[in-house]
Amino acid sequence: MELQDILFTQGFGTRRVCHGLVQQGWVGVGEAAEVCLDPLASFEPEGLVFHVQGQRWVYQRLAYLMLHKPAGFECSHKPSAWPSVYTLLPLPLRQRPGGAASGVQAVGRLDQDTTGLLLLSDDGRFIHRLSSPKHHVPKVYEVTCKHPVAAQQVERLLAGVVLDDDPRPVRAQACEVVDGHMLRLTLTQGKYHQVKRMVAAVGNRVEALHRSRIGDIVLPPDLLPGQWRWLSPAQVDALMAKG
Repeated sequence: MELQDILFTQGFGTRRVCHGLVQQGWVGVGEAAEVCLDPLASFEPEGLVFHVQGQRWVYQRLAYLMLHKPAGFECSHKPSAWPSVYTLLPLPLRQRPGGAASGVQAVGRLDQDTTGLLLLSDDGRFIHRLSSPKHHVPKVYEVTCKHPVAAQQVERLLAGVVLDDDPRPVRAQACEVVDGHMLRLTLTQGKYHQVKRMVAAVGNRVEALHRSRIGDIVLPPDLLPGQWRWLSPAQVDALMAKG
């Protein structure tokens, strides 16, 4: 694949922009970042290491990321009141060419005041599989409640509660009291404000909400709020095998 096309597929701009980046000496190839001035130079893209304006990248045919979402960000490209969570990502990840939408997309959404693990990808099949309730991918939330959690509230969350937009009960896959005011709640659905509405339905109120796990992927303790990293191939395969 021509070097300008490699840069284009990785989100570094139009082919004309990528052509110019190479010609101006901003692109280095390999771990040694050897400058290449020929935009039409051919390379095997799979696993290719390259540097653009001093930043190291590895070619990824499709992007799979995890992000530690901080509070105060909306999971939208066009946020209404808060900054977009996508602004936490480097520009190339936000403008990778794709199908209906460019750039990586969040796999489901977290409310602006909810923190924790957010997955992003430009692979539509991956996004659909993890978002669809029929695949039953478990998501674990740490829920801080306003009032002490009673045993009866846990029982009701496990048995199922009715929300106002669906007559069918929704229930937690698992629910345990971490301490007096904190629950660890596992869901396999993703309805609008579901955790907050379920907790309200049993007579309590969510004060803080943090997603710590999706499937087998646990938010790493060293991934700080606002930071992101690539998922490994093994992690992607494990998530795709769920359901």
